Amino acid sequence: MPRVSTDQLAARRRQILDGARTCFADHGYEGATVRRLEQYTRLSRGAIFHYFRDKEALFLALAEQDATRMADVVAEQGLVQVMRDLLDADSDRSWLGTRLEVSRRLRTEPEFRARWQEHSVALTAATRARLERQAAAGALRDDVPVPVLAQYLELVLEGLVSHLAMGLPTDDLDAVLDVVENGVRAVTRTP
Repeated sequence: MPRVSTDQLAARRRQILDGARTCFADHGYEGATVRRLEQYTRLSRGAIFHYFRDKEALFLALAEQDATRMADVVAEQGLVQVMRDLLDADSDRSWLGTRLEVSRRLRTEPEFRARWQEHSVALTAATRARLERQAAAGALRDDVPVPVLAQYLELVLEGLVSHLAMGLPTDDLDAVLDVVENGVRAVTRTP
């Protein structure tokens, strides 16, 4: 029997995650049946569940992937950049289905909420660390504590996600994010 390389295994895992992401975005968690997952990934259920214990594990892997990607962007460029990326017309919006399912499940499933808590903590920690660095550099307003600014940005992100989920117009949202960004920056005073 031929051995499968690590690269081939990783490629197959990516194929499953990519197909499942689109399936969850199109049909939600409940609607992403095994048959649909097979169609979207172009693989058999045996192949899918060789890599992931069950649908829950597959969904959690997608949600973790998104959380890690967001934390990386936050660490480098800030949470407002994450929001700008979400508005980018060329960006892949299939993350939205995953994000909305995470929100729904956080509200209705205590076990999922407990498992998700560490990812939420990581995003908050990345946001606060970025804000602390900005404060130390004098680029952040100093009249509001960093934890309050972090929570403000997280609430704006959640509002943006809800706005996008409702399919509302996004024409003026770049300007709104400019206001958000200017709201956390240090005020430069002219003599």
